[in-house]
Amino acid sequence: MSAPGAKLELLGPPIQGPSALGSDPRRFLRLTWVLATTDFRLRFFGSALGYLWQLMRPLMLFGVLYAVFSQLGLGGEVKYYAVALLTGIVLFTFLSEATSESVRSLANRENLVRKIEFPRLAVPVATVLTALFSLVLNLLPVFLFLLVAGGRPRWTWLELPFLIGALGLFVLGTATLLSILYVRYRDVEPIWDVVLQATFYASPIFYTAAYVREKANETVLWLMMCNPFGAIIQETRHAIIDPSHESAASAMGGAQWLLIPAFVTVVIAAIAFQVFNRAAPRIAEDL
Repeated sequence: MSAPGAKLELLGPPIQGPSALGSDPRRFLRLTWVLATTDFRLRFFGSALGYLWQLMRPLMLFGVLYAVFSQLGLGGEVKYYAVALLTGIVLFTFLSEATSESVRSLANRENLVRKIEFPRLAVPVATVLTALFSLVLNLLPVFLFLLVAGGRPRWTWLELPFLIGALGLFVLGTATLLSILYVRYRDVEPIWDVVLQATFYASPIFYTAAYVREKANETVLWLMMCNPFGAIIQETRHAIIDPSHESAASAMGGAQWLLIPAFVTVVIAAIAFQVFNRAAPRIAEDL
């Protein structure tokens, strides 16, 4: 008479239930990469101009804002103001594209989500990764315009991968949380549209830290830098464009205050993963 354990061995390893990461990390990474690269290629499939259409949106917004705010004197004596404005728009485009697309990502991939062994978290991660591809390409005109305007390469350009990594973590946490909340609460999408608009005007995209300090006060500027997105924009301008743009540490009154946006980023990412991991087994039913 065979033991119950022997029968279980003959049946093979037990089938894992639905989860966020799945049972194989390598499979999770491979699926995420395939989804991201496929979406990126399909975005330009059948288009004669291809990637140029992706580039047109931030450039057109840049043209409108630069025409308006340069006439109002907002740029003032700021060095390379046009490049600084374009940098802010490119970074915001990444934030907007990644999070907006992630809101409906699980619902749009319902056919994959309903597969038992499919790692659910691969969907929002792939969406953010696709937007990251666009960000890297959109940064090329920023460097081109900077060099044409008279800027020169500096060692501080080496900060860019770390700044993109910090922004990517912040966006990934936000996008993951939005994607799982939308599964049960469809009001998330219109609410997030309003939040994005508020973020655009509450971040130093078309104005500088010096302008905020002059027109408001140090407290307002400090609060703006507590937002990880605002701090990253400010530091990117300082590191990439010109040292005349204040660093995020200087804008906050000391490097120790940078722990606040860093803490906010880590907390958002941790909460997002925890919420997603707990809800992952029920996503198919909730959809």
